[in-house]
Parts: sequence; structure tokens; C-alpha cells
Amino acid sequence: MSSSRILVLNSGSSSVKYQLLDMRDSSRLAVGLVERIGEETARLRHTPLASGAETREWGGAIADHEAALKAVSAELAKDGLGLDSPELAAIGHRVVHGGKHFTEPTVIDDAVLAEIERLIPVAPLHNPANLTGIRTAQHLRPDLPQVAVFDTAFHTTMPESAARYAIDVETADRHRIRRYGFHGTSHAYVSRATAKLLGKAPEDVNVIVLHLGNGASASAVRGGRCVDTSMGLTPLEGLVMGTRSGDLDPAVIFHLARVGEMSIEEIDTLLNKKSGLIGLCGDNDMREIHRRIDEGDERAQLAFDIYIHRLKKYIGAYYAVLGTVDGIAFTAGVGENAAPVREAALAGLEQLGLVVDAGLNAVRGDEPRLISPDGARVAVAVVPTDEELEIATQTYALVGNR
Repeated sequence: MSSSRILVLNSGSSSVKYQLLDMRDSSRLAVGLVERIGEETARLRHTPLASGAETREWGGAIADHEAALKAVSAELAKDGLGLDSPELAAIGHRVVHGGKHFTEPTVIDDAVLAEIERLIPVAPLHNPANLTGIRTAQHLRPDLPQVAVFDTAFHTTMPESAARYAIDVETADRHRIRRYGFHGTSHAYVSRATAKLLGKAPEDVNVIVLHLGNGASASAVRGGRCVDTSMGLTPLEGLVMGTRSGDLDPAVIFHLARVGEMSIEEIDTLLNKKSGLIGLCGDNDMREIHRRIDEGDERAQLAFDIYIHRLKKYIGAYYAVLGTVDGIAFTAGVGENAAPVREAALAGLEQLGLVVDAGLNAVRGDEPRLISPDGARVAVAVVPTDEELEIATQTYALVGNR
């Protein structure tokens, strides 16, 4: 088919992030965000990259996601890129939870929608919004292929020894309790980009990917396939995050309920929104935490130390899982920009071949780059993630030849 454009939609409960890409050269034609959908103070920010024109912003009432997508279409049309363009090959949707069933990008039909809906109990904050975005896009372009790209799909290659929790099997299966993992599109993209940086094929390298943003996760990738990841049934498990606790003794929940007389909802809010860095020191911005550390703030220092301790544990664990490691890649907001985090995470691991060159680590840039010294046994890299490009690439690979 001659159509080469893919519109990528990431629909939240009150927002829509979007990018329009031309897959002939993977270039971005437009990017934007609609936020505060359903409010009188909704805002749309649209940047037409293809024309080089200035960013356009406007505010006002946007009643629902359909109104939001119509507004997006109107902005795109001003640049000759509207949703009715014959150049548009498909719409790719980020869907957070695909369970065990969805292991790859999938053209959306009624059965796919029903399964995404059936997974709402394990992704109550995300899958409903993703469904809303899909149905809205289907209504606006019923003739166009709609493709779901799942955050969990990359992690479905985990062996059962890594994916199962050690609880009663029948209970676990009945309630779909297992480790699914998240940030999969990022881990897939970054692991492949790291292999490319090393001049090798993905199937020829073992990589530890550290996706460190407000949400944070680690993965062990052997020969291009995920064999373990830090997030589990939900994005709460694993590393210390901006507002999430990460790994926790499950009995803490019982203790808070029995002794603290907290409700399930209160505990849920505590662990997901009031824990992690913000719970430890009142800030979840690593830049602010470093500023406070420089001023001698002990709470900020302790929060940083706890964050690094957990991160270092996972690096060591995934080194052991993989046996041999060719590269470690830092990505996402903190991973790409916080040089002190990268330095501290690998400090003391020189015997494992993990060394950071201080000069290279201090350099900022938008391209994948090595920060380990020449001749290091394990390459240490900073690889900017690109989840939208990954979604577009997977979507176009599925429908581009139809």
C-alpha cells in the first residue's frame, strides 16, 4: 500500500498524547497533547514538525475523548495531515495490559476489545482509558486498521520460573495473578537500540535495561527476548519509583490494615501515590533531590541512597540471571539525564566489568552513546527511549503491506 503514515495514540483517563509519523523514514510529522478532557479548562498543544511551524496552543471546553480527537484532527488538517488523509495507513494505540493472551501487536476487532475489557480488573487505571481512545478512533475512522501495542507483550517471553508467584497455583490461575511486567515497548526499543550501538544483532547480545522515570523498571534481555523484569502483576513491584514503593513485604499491608486501621483504598493510595521518593523525602524530582543533597539535606540523601540500593540489587540479580552481560542501558527521564544516578548505581561493581567513565557520563545528548571507557568488559550506555516510534514501527510492520 502507498500509505505510509501512522498515528500513535496514548489515551489516558483525561488526556490524549499523539504523534504522527511517516514510516518511510521514521520521521515525525506532528506531535501533541490534549489534557484535562471533560473540563472547561482543557488544553491542546500541537507542534507541526513537518512544516517547521510554531507550536499552537489553545484552551477551552473539551467534553470527551471524541471531542478531543476531533480537535486533534482539526489541528492536523491545518497542516494537511488530517485523519481523513489517504496517506494514513493505521492508528496504533498504546494499551497498558494485554495479559498472557497478547504477545505481539494485534489488529483490533470485537474479540480484542472484549479481552482488553476483561483485563480491566488487573489494570483499572489504564485499560478503560485505552479502550475509550480505541473506540473513539474507530468511530472517527471505521475504515482504518486500528492496532493495539501492549506494554506487557515484550515480557510474555519470561519463563514460568520468572513469571509465577509462589502462591497456590489454582488461586493464581483463577484470578490471573502472575508477573506481567510493564514499559515493554520501551524495553523492546532500548534493548534493540543497545545492540545496534554495539554493532551486533539483538539475538547476539544480553542486555540489562534500566527504564528510570517517575515509574521505573528493569529487565533482563537474553538474545532479544525478555527473561525477567522488575514490575509484576501491577507496576507497583520492583524498583523505588517517584511515588511507588516498589518491592515490599506483603505483610506490611496486613499490618497497616490491622494495626493502622487503614482501608484497602487508603493502603493502595499510600503505596502507589505517597511512597517511593516522595514518601521518603517529599520530592519525586531527582533534580530537586540532588539540589537538596548538595545543601546537606539528610532526608534527600537517604532517599537517594535507598533508590540506588534497590537499583544496584536488581542490576546484580539480572547479571546473575543472564550469566553474561554485554551491555547495560540507562533510559527514560532519570536514566537519560541524571549522571549521578548512573555513577552511583554501578559504583563498586568493577569486578563485574561495570565501569563508568566520569567524563563520558557527564556529557548530555539526544543520541545513544556509550559512557563506559574503551575496552570495558561490559558496555554501559545511555539510550533515549522512543516508545511512540516503537508503537509506530510495530503497527506499520503489521499493516503496512496490506
